Amino acid sequence: MNIRCIVIDDEPLALQQLVSYVGKIPYLQLVKACSGPTEAMEIMATEKVDAIFTDIEMPDINGLEYIRSLKEKPIIVFVTAYADFAVEGFQVDATDYLLKPFSLTDFMRSAEKVKQQYELRNAALHSKDKPVYGEGVGNVEEEDHLAGTVSEYVFVRADSKTVRLKISDIQYIESRKEYVVIFSENSIPVMTLFSLKSIEERLPKDIFMRVHRSFIVNLTKITEVVQNRIVFGKNSSVPIGDQYKKDFQNFLNQYFLK
Repeated sequence: MNIRCIVIDDEPLALQQLVSYVGKIPYLQLVKACSGPTEAMEIMATEKVDAIFTDIEMPDINGLEYIRSLKEKPIIVFVTAYADFAVEGFQVDATDYLLKPFSLTDFMRSAEKVKQQYELRNAALHSKDKPVYGEGVGNVEEEDHLAGTVSEYVFVRADSKTVRLKISDIQYIESRKEYVVIFSENSIPVMTLFSLKSIEERLPKDIFMRVHRSFIVNLTKITEVVQNRIVFGKNSSVPIGDQYKKDFQNFLNQYFLK
């Protein structure tokens, strides 16, 4: 596997660090080290790029503006010294956010997320069948011997096969443009071509809540709420969108000890 990437940073030392770290990851292939978005645009016009590691605060065009300008977005990891940009970064579908200064271990963790996203995208591209959510495997009620009960499981079409998912195991669902990724406990994420709105309509509303234009969460799986992010376990979290804050806070208020 070769994930072709470019790195962008206007600070020479920071750029060299990115180059060095990319070189230590076997499945990352550096296409170009760029000192700014203008240089990156030239590379993107002629080269296949699967992933971009980019700083945000740069002269002329910052990293966020550059990524928003791309019609077809590669996998994005933002690299910056400013934690305040984290929420904005995830709003443009960034896969990860590295806060300077970061170590090789931190970078490896981000690279692993890039790899996971790359594999999910490839799976979607190679799947010719349209996704099915709760259907497409015959009549779901007739499949009850497999699913237990209809309310406990859903079926999705992913990579030319039908996958059964236990609803209670789902942690959250993320919309990524034309497809969604379903994250469950103790299993790999499942990607399927489907709309977040359609999935929301089929999930039990007493358990699942839309908390962002791109995220639905399983309320029973929340372990922490840190500022404007919902945390699941040690390594997963999702942002809370402004228009969903009131409903989510109302949910929390029901369970506050007073």
